[in-house]
Amino acid sequence: MRLAIYKPGQGRYTRIGTIAGAMLIVSVGAVKLSAKFGTVKAEWANAPAFRFGVPTLIVIASCALLLWLVNRVRAADFLIATEGEMKKVSWSSRREIVGSTKVVIVTTFILAGLLFAVDVVLAVVFAWSGIMGGSGS
Repeated sequence: MRLAIYKPGQGRYTRIGTIAGAMLIVSVGAVKLSAKFGTVKAEWANAPAFRFGVPTLIVIASCALLLWLVNRVRAADFLIATEGEMKKVSWSSRREIVGSTKVVIVTTFILAGLLFAVDVVLAVVFAWSGIMGGSGS
């Protein structure tokens, strides 16, 4: 097992982002696990060495595993290529993004209003026809 970083300097941000995102997920899981150990009635589960030690070991082991995985040749080449492609993308301007976001929000509210109107009309029709509501039968 090699300890040197494969192609250092290339794909740095994607590697860091990958590790940071995965470690965030692992850390949240470790906190939840520690809290779950606190609810177990067994005395051994509430011992601080177990309650905090096991999640800490999981975080440390996950960090080591992630560093190894991200530094593997195939994974590193993929992350390097991903960062290269991200640099090539022509990103929309802030003005275009704000305009598109406004269109999406307005469309969502219009559709919600239409769905509400259809729901009300169908509720009235079903109540009038006796299929639903009112009489309790």
